[in-house]
Amino acid sequence: MNSPRSKRRLLIAAIAALLAAPAVAVPATASGSHSPAPAVRADVFRDTFDGPAGSGVDGSKWQLETGDNVNNHERQYYTSGTNNAALDGDGHLVITAKQENPDNYQCWYGTCQYTSARMNTSGKFSAQYGHVEARMKVPRGQGMWPAFWMLGDGGAGWPQQGEIDVMENVGFEPNTVHGTIHGPGYSGDAGIGAGYSLPGGAAFADDFHTFAIDWAPDSITWSVDGNVYQTRTPADVNGNEWVFNHSFFLILNLAVGGYWPGDPDGSTSFPQQLVVDEVSVTTADSAAALKH
Repeated sequence: MNSPRSKRRLLIAAIAALLAAPAVAVPATASGSHSPAPAVRADVFRDTFDGPAGSGVDGSKWQLETGDNVNNHERQYYTSGTNNAALDGDGHLVITAKQENPDNYQCWYGTCQYTSARMNTSGKFSAQYGHVEARMKVPRGQGMWPAFWMLGDGGAGWPQQGEIDVMENVGFEPNTVHGTIHGPGYSGDAGIGAGYSLPGGAAFADDFHTFAIDWAPDSITWSVDGNVYQTRTPADVNGNEWVFNHSFFLILNLAVGGYWPGDPDGSTSFPQQLVVDEVSVTTADSAAALKH
C-alpha cells in the first residue's frame, strides 16, 4: 500500500506531467481578445529530505550554523554534523534538542546545558516573493522554541534587512503558532504579527501541519494548513519602511529557552524533535524570484 507521502509524490509527478504537456490555445472572447491564462506556479526550491537514515542535510541547499545565541538568551549550543540534525530515512529531517554538553561547549551564561541545530540557505538559495511553506511536526514542552523563518540578504544588518517569521511556536502555547514581520521601528517585541490556534485545543506537536506565506511586493499573507489567518501590508508598519521587496534566505532551527519561551523546567522531557517533511518555495515567475 502506498503511504500518504508516496501518494503525494505520485500526485506531484502527475501534475508535473500535465504541466509538461503542449499548451492548449485559449478560445477568443467575443471582442477577439484572449482570456488570460492562469499563472503556472513553478518550484524554485524544494527539499523533501530523502536519504539514508543518519545522513546529513543536502550541503548544496543548507549550511549548519554553530554557537549560541546571546541576543535571545537561548540556552542551547548549535552544533554541526549529524548529532542534532539528520535525516531519518523516511523522508524527514529531524532537528533534535538534547540535554547534554559532549564537548564542553560554552554559552553566554557559562557552560551550555543543551545542544540543538540551526540551518540556513544563505549563499545557496534566496528568493524574492512567492509561496513559501514547510510541512513540520513541532516538539512539545516548556522552553521549546521551533521556528521556520527568513532573513533578508545584504549587509544592512538586523532589523534593517528585514525578517519574516513564517512559523514560531513556544512550548507554553502548545495550541498556537505565530507569524511575524520585523523591520526598522518594528523589531523584537514590537514585531508585527498574529497567532493561529488549532480548533478544539489540539496541540501542534500531535501531527504534521503546513505553515506558509504568500509573499507579494505589497503584502505577506500567512496560513496554516491552507487556512489564512493574517495579511500584512505597508500600511501596517506605522509609517516605517517596508523592507520586504528584496531577496530573503530560509532558516530552520529549534531553540531551547530564551526571553520569549522561558527556560525548560521539570515538566520538560528531552530529547525533543522538530520533524520536517518538506520545505518548498514556488512562484509564478521563477526566473525573477530565483537568486543563487
